[in-house]
Amino acid sequence: MAKDKWIDISQPLNNKIAHWPGDTPFSYDVVYEKKSTGSVNIGKITTSLHTGTHIDAPFHFSDNGARVIDLDINIYIGRCLVVDVSNYEEISTDILKKADIQNCERLLLRTSAITDPAVFPEQIPVLTLDAVNYLKLQNVKLVGVDLPSVDQLDSKELPIHHSLHNYGIHILENVVLDHVIPGHYELTALPLPLTHADGSPVRAAIKPV
Repeated sequence: MAKDKWIDISQPLNNKIAHWPGDTPFSYDVVYEKKSTGSVNIGKITTSLHTGTHIDAPFHFSDNGARVIDLDINIYIGRCLVVDVSNYEEISTDILKKADIQNCERLLLRTSAITDPAVFPEQIPVLTLDAVNYLKLQNVKLVGVDLPSVDQLDSKELPIHHSLHNYGIHILENVVLDHVIPGHYELTALPLPLTHADGSPVRAAIKPV
């Protein structure tokens, strides 16, 4: 794998992509066509901020939490480690210890639990609260998952979201990692400068280091 090549780890956004049940689905429409404007095609997108590859701002799960515009963009750029944690029903401290995540500021977890991006899953593996504590001890500041959430899909309390936030660990969701070899990479996953938003789509990419 060429070290100067970026690897896209984003979900392609199209009208077939799965969205949270009851939430706003993604749609793209051409509002004005070149044949009518005489010069350009102009499109419009409608979407939940939590469809496809995206980051969560603390305001997503806390009324007093920071909005997207308040977040330090340096969190979403830098060295990361991709770890394979597939075939586990939950991601425990023991699993993370075996993966050797010491001195890893950004951790991407490949669960391989999503087989079809057009189908919203019924159940997903999640971190245990003890594992979140271990991430803090290892000075992790961003965790990314190839899942629509870091919490169970039916959770209302969102304990993992809150625990990560309490430890200063930022959240990246719905990355695509099945085509990625576990190891060390450079990550870029910049959110849009949305002033009041609770989340943001990102174009996430990694490059071998």
